[in-house]
Amino acid sequence: MDLTIVWALILAFIVAMYVVMDGFDLGIGILFPRFAVGKERDMAMNSVAPIWDGNETWLILGGNGLFAAFPIAYAIILPALYAPLIAMLLGLIFRGVAFEFRWRDPGHRRWWDAGFFLGSLVATLAQGITLGALLQGITIEGRAYGGGWWDWLTPFSLLVGASIVVGYALLGACWLVWKTEGPLHDQARRYALYLLPALLVAFGAVSLATPFLEGKYYERWFETPGLYVAVPMPLLVLVTAWGAWRALRQGRDHAPFLWVLGLFGLSLLGLGVSIWPDVIPGRVSIWQAAAPYDSQLFMLVGSAVLIPLILAYTAWSYYVFRGKVGDEGYHEH
Repeated sequence: MDLTIVWALILAFIVAMYVVMDGFDLGIGILFPRFAVGKERDMAMNSVAPIWDGNETWLILGGNGLFAAFPIAYAIILPALYAPLIAMLLGLIFRGVAFEFRWRDPGHRRWWDAGFFLGSLVATLAQGITLGALLQGITIEGRAYGGGWWDWLTPFSLLVGASIVVGYALLGACWLVWKTEGPLHDQARRYALYLLPALLVAFGAVSLATPFLEGKYYERWFETPGLYVAVPMPLLVLVTAWGAWRALRQGRDHAPFLWVLGLFGLSLLGLGVSIWPDVIPGRVSIWQAAAPYDSQLFMLVGSAVLIPLILAYTAWSYYVFRGKVGDEGYHEH
């Protein structure tokens, strides 16, 4: 197989893993002000405390992978999206500091709680805006970014940003349904029942707007072979959403989270149909942006070792910390 396609698939996998791994703990941060001060907030944090920093490994791996495998795309995308990307990194940094310091500095815990919420919200919103700005198109002159500083800020990018905030909040609520008990568990279930239809509306709005942003999007969705995905996609989304709703109403714990992951999987599939085989939609294909063959091969050898190790470590950590969260977390020991 063409190594460029292999690297495109690897990066797609890394993006999917980041959404799965980091989305729900960002979602918990977004919902954090809705939880009662004290036991509920501590329990929510303890549900992700052993794993949250490892989840962000995929973000680092994705950024480095894009730089190494598709350097031209990296050189164009970063100047176009400096503002939201820097906002995302600052949000993640501030969130991480707040996460640790709220346990070490209980006298100022309310400020650290506020920082945890704001960092999570800013990071999530910035990720959605970055995706929206990429989808709506980047102005290129030669092999460099040719647009302005504020080109990323449009109604569409804000719509995508808000949709990701709702989606991550839903993931966070479903994770708490799975991992907690008592009042927090019941409250998370109620939030999930509100957030699920909100996510369908948000994703529907983004899906309706996307084909008209770029002529190629319209062709890929409404001409074969993309038509084979476009026709069953609404039905698949509704069936998956119904599965999540039914699992929530029936009081099941782990199933809602898995169903919502299915919704995100369908959205990522739709995103792939929209932009393939471009790395910068409508502008630069994966072959135009690719690194030399020898560089791709060298990196592939390293990735063949590194990615399985990360997956093994991740699986082991989730296995070790399986089950419901108690009143204490490892911060107390």
